[in-house]
Amino acid sequence: MRILQALPALYSGGVERGTVEFASDLVRLGHESYVVSNGGPLAKRLEKQGSTHIQMPIHRKSPASFGQIRPMRKLIRELQPDIIHVRSRMPAWIVRLAWKSLPAYQRPAIVSTFHGMYSVNRYSAIMAKSDHVIAVSNCVRDYVLHNFQVPEHKLTVIQRGVDVDYFQHRDLSEAWLTALFVQFPQLDNKRILMMPGRISRWKGQLEFLEAMKEIVREKLDCHGIVVGGAEPGKEHFMEELEQHRAKLGLNDKVTFLGQRDDMAELYLFADLVCHMSTKPEPFGRTVTEALASGTPVVAFNRGGAAETLQACFRDGLVTPDDTREFAGVALRLLSDYSPNIEIPFRFRLEAQTESTLEVYRKVLTKAPPSP
Repeated sequence: MRILQALPALYSGGVERGTVEFASDLVRLGHESYVVSNGGPLAKRLEKQGSTHIQMPIHRKSPASFGQIRPMRKLIRELQPDIIHVRSRMPAWIVRLAWKSLPAYQRPAIVSTFHGMYSVNRYSAIMAKSDHVIAVSNCVRDYVLHNFQVPEHKLTVIQRGVDVDYFQHRDLSEAWLTALFVQFPQLDNKRILMMPGRISRWKGQLEFLEAMKEIVREKLDCHGIVVGGAEPGKEHFMEELEQHRAKLGLNDKVTFLGQRDDMAELYLFADLVCHMSTKPEPFGRTVTEALASGTPVVAFNRGGAAETLQACFRDGLVTPDDTREFAGVALRLLSDYSPNIEIPFRFRLEAQTESTLEVYRKVLTKAPPSP
C-alpha cells in the first residue's frame, strides 16, 4: 500500500513521534510511506528510516491555510496514495477539501485518528467525516460516540503502541550519568521522582509540587525532576511554578530540567514516574514508555493514563486530585518495592501497526464514499 500521513509538524510530541514510528514500521513491512507536514526536527529521522517527507504549511489554524488546498490536490494526484491518514484537524480540512475537488476515481480512502478529546464544534467534526475513525483509547472512543456522529462500526480503538524493546534493552552509560551530574549535581545519590510533560497548568506540575512537599517530609533522600519545556505563551506559568516551589521550601528538592531529548535514559534513571494531569488525557504516552522501561508509575485514576495502568500496573492508581494519597502511594512504591509490570500486546508498537493496517484493508475493500 501507498500511505500518506498528514499532520501539522514534526517536533517532539506524542502524535509526531507516533507518526514517525508507524512510518518506520510501514517501510519495514514493504509499504510506501509518505508524510506531509510543515516539517521539524523529526523529519530527518523520518527520511533516514525510508519514508518521504513533503513539507507543506498545513499547520496554522488560520483561513490562510486553505491556500494549501490546491497544492494538496496536486500532491494527491501525483502520489496517488491508497490511504490518507489525517492526524489533526487543520490538515484534515485541507485534505478533505482537496479530496472533494478530485474526480471520484482519483479519491483515495481517508482514515482519521482522534488523538484527543477535541472541542465539540464544526471545526473538530471534520475528523469524523473519514471512511474510518481510530480512537487512541476507550475514553476517547466514548467521547467521540457521544459528541460526534460516527457509527460504531466505523470506529476502532487502537492504543498508541510503544517500542517496548527500545525501552527495555538499554543501559545507562557512565558518560551519560557523568554529564547529567555535571549539569545537575543535586541529583547525585538521590531517589528520583520524575514528572514528564510540557509545562502546562492541566499537566499537573503544581500538584506534583504539593505531593513532593509530603514525600520529602518522610523521605529526605528523594528529589523531584520536572522534564518538559514551556510552550510559547506559557512562560508565565513556568514562573508561577518556580515561585510555588520556593513557597513550599522545595528549591533544593525539585529541579526543572527543561526540554530534553534523552527521555529513554531518564525513564531508566528515575525511581518513579508521576502522571498528574488534572483532566482526562486521551492516552498518556509517557506512562507506557516508563512502564516499558521497568520504572513504576503513579497516576491519577482518570482518562487514558488510567486505562494503561489498569492493564499494566494497577498498584500505581490514585484517587484523582488527591495529592496526599498520591504521596503515600509513591512512598510505598519507593520502599524496597519490586514492581510487577506487564505490558499487554495491545500497548506495543507491533499491535498498533497490525491493527492500523487492518483498518486500511477494511476501508479499501469498500466503495468510495460519497462527497
